[in-house]
Amino acid sequence: MDPELKKNRRGVTLVFTGNGKGKTTAAMGLALRAAGNRMPVRVIQFIKGSWKTGERTAFSEWVPSVEIAAEGRGFTIESLRDHAIPMEEHVEAGHNAWQSAVEAVTSGRYRLVVLDEVLGSITAGLVAEADLVSLMRSKPADLHLVLTGRGAPQSVIDTADCVTEMREVKHHYRGAGIPAQRGIEF
Repeated sequence: MDPELKKNRRGVTLVFTGNGKGKTTAAMGLALRAAGNRMPVRVIQFIKGSWKTGERTAFSEWVPSVEIAAEGRGFTIESLRDHAIPMEEHVEAGHNAWQSAVEAVTSGRYRLVVLDEVLGSITAGLVAEADLVSLMRSKPADLHLVLTGRGAPQSVIDTADCVTEMREVKHHYRGAGIPAQRGIEF
């Protein structure tokens, strides 16, 4: 490898955003890749509730070097929100998830930290945009940080090293009324 390229190795910040599918899936793929390279990984899921998902099951049962936790209480979008869960619980869960995120990023224990749906948490008012940008700027130099969610603010885009926008071209639910499928959506 070119010595100049090797000298420039460092942790990068990646953002997966947009209205299309695949943001969490891309982040989980990076978590798996990092684990395969013997890197300690922490995944913190904002928004997503405690329902059983394939990625949490797979990591906890087969890839124990990836620590994954769903810190959220479920969807906060009014049309999708479980109204049995008061907004105060979402706010508290968002605060707890943020504290977990700051601890994971600053602890020095991990080489890759995924903050899944942190961008949606900004939109929902659970995480402050300025706090996220500050965390991005102050992360350890060798830490890879992955952020997912719709509607990445310009400040996050400007601060990140790599931004990918998932764009929906066609979706099975809207096109054929096929609901969320195990192994595909969860």
